[in-house]
Amino acid sequence: MKKMVKTSMVYFTAALIAGVFYREFTKFNQFSGRTALSLLHTHLFVLGMFLFLILAIFCSIMPQILESKKMKKFYVLMNISLPLFVFTLLVRGVAQVLEIDLSSALNASLSGIAGMTHILLTISLGLFFSLIFEGLKKAN
Repeated sequence: MKKMVKTSMVYFTAALIAGVFYREFTKFNQFSGRTALSLLHTHLFVLGMFLFLILAIFCSIMPQILESKKMKKFYVLMNISLPLFVFTLLVRGVAQVLEIDLSSALNASLSGIAGMTHILLTISLGLFFSLIFEGLKKAN
């Protein structure tokens, strides 16, 4: 459970940094349009900080969740896919602000990585709900 809270704190810190970076980077470059950078802050808060805090609460109520084989799979998969997804948003957002024309290969690569990370995030969230239901089943 402590590991979940610490992971949540890491994502909290990353979310704050992402928010400040978005505000300052766009202001410094006098950019006022829409950019993928605006999504970093929210994704890190919701899929990082809040998700792991919620899991920590469930683990305190149903400690058997921590012993599930799915827990390690969820933890590893989420902590690979979310940072990778955030990285694609960061690269695309910086390119948008700096008005860099991405080559079609780089654009397709970013889209492909973002798509794969969305799939992995979906699998992670499926494992998350499976863990919760498994814990509820064992609790009854």
